[in-house]
Amino acid sequence: MNKILTISHLYKKYQSGFEALKDINLEISKGEIFALLGQNGAGKTTLISIICGIVNPSSGQILVDGKDIIHDYRIARSLIGLVPQEVSTDAFETVWNTVSFSRGLYGKPSNPELIEKILRELSLWDKRDSKIMTLSGGMKRRLMIAKALSHEPKILFLDEPTAGVDVSLRRDMWGLVRDLKNMGTTVILTTHYIEEAEEMADRIGIIRKGELILVEDKKSLMKKLGKKELTLQLQTPLDAIPHELHIPGLMLSQDKFELTYTFDLNSNQIGIAELLQKLNENGVVFKDLHTKQSSLEEIFVSLVNEGVNGHAV
Repeated sequence: MNKILTISHLYKKYQSGFEALKDINLEISKGEIFALLGQNGAGKTTLISIICGIVNPSSGQILVDGKDIIHDYRIARSLIGLVPQEVSTDAFETVWNTVSFSRGLYGKPSNPELIEKILRELSLWDKRDSKIMTLSGGMKRRLMIAKALSHEPKILFLDEPTAGVDVSLRRDMWGLVRDLKNMGTTVILTTHYIEEAEEMADRIGIIRKGELILVEDKKSLMKKLGKKELTLQLQTPLDAIPHELHIPGLMLSQDKFELTYTFDLNSNQIGIAELLQKLNENGVVFKDLHTKQSSLEEIFVSLVNEGVNGHAV
């Protein structure tokens, strides 16, 4: 696919000597949903701020649809829409006027048809003449997205889009992001909510102490780093695991009624079919079984705490 964003050897070092970003290299494809994960202070917001022209890089290059953010600043910035964490709008202005004004800030000609389309798609059309102060928290977040889309950007940055909102609204926002992708917008989001990335993203990037330690297709990441867990509920309790079944990853519960087998999808451990055959050969009878795969949250915590492949990063 065509690349909409290319970051090469990006560094950010402050006068204090603190390195906020260290040799960031990243490519984002058109129409992709990319989730950037990291703990507080990892460098997520700094990276977005540099791409959006709010913070200057120390060195490196960023191209937005082939336009350099330093040398072609005005064009590159016009291709980007940013929805910051904080909701900041003129409380006494109407929805229609504030979105229209945002478009004008980029020197774009008036386009009532486009503004109407955006407001309808964000379920704000019925509120077009309402003052912002009368909107709910969820409506205000949608309004921030409408403002960011008003100048027809090719990339939309969502910095913690669902921070502080309830679960119901969060799921509404997930649906909205998918709709934006279907409209052809590339979406890059930062989030503390791991399930948000697991639900929506095509690819995941994990940043730790200013370094991008991993970029991976979400499905590949979960397949590569995830573990599966098979739980067998036994017909009768086992006093101990038979010697013939001393298999790495197989454990007996304290109440003796469950066997749990945890295995890495890429390891040389035996598979489920072979395990069940061995249980049958040793007279171990079970009445039920279920499997569970590692969540993205477990993978994320493991990577941040231990680094990639178990090594410190």
